[in-house]
Amino acid sequence: MAKLLPVKIYGCPVLRKKSRPLTSDELQKKEIKQLFLDMEKTMIEKDGIGLAAPQIGENIRVVVINTDDGSVVLVNPKIIKKSFKKEIMEEGCLSLPEIFGLVKRSQNVNLVALDKNGKKIKFKAKGMFARVIQHEVDHLDGVLFIDRAKKITKGEEKLKKM
Repeated sequence: MAKLLPVKIYGCPVLRKKSRPLTSDELQKKEIKQLFLDMEKTMIEKDGIGLAAPQIGENIRVVVINTDDGSVVLVNPKIIKKSFKKEIMEEGCLSLPEIFGLVKRSQNVNLVALDKNGKKIKFKAKGMFARVIQHEVDHLDGVLFIDRAKKITKGEEKLKKM
């Protein structure tokens, strides 16, 4: 049974660390399979559209993204191509509650990753899905959306207190 995990908040050191890749042996472990379920439950319960392992205190390259077709687990995701065409949109983050900012990101990305079973997958993402992938992969590199924000649109006072 999946359990709700506490989300790490801005200021927690794990959010600024570069995460390590998962090995194929680790992918077979029950604890990792359980982590995927727990991350999915946490993301959904907290009303997120994506969640990276560092956000729940795990320094590994795993993200869960909520799509129209259900949740997708990406292990060791790597963006191999970004479109030249970019778009500025408002972003938020579960690790920075009530803070939002305008972030410029590529409209399309090509990605290579492993699925939750360790199978290699390669695909193109567009629009919001591409944006969420970029946001979550940033987490794996210790980068937060506020680092890329052109402007904080909401919660600037709160950010200064964190």
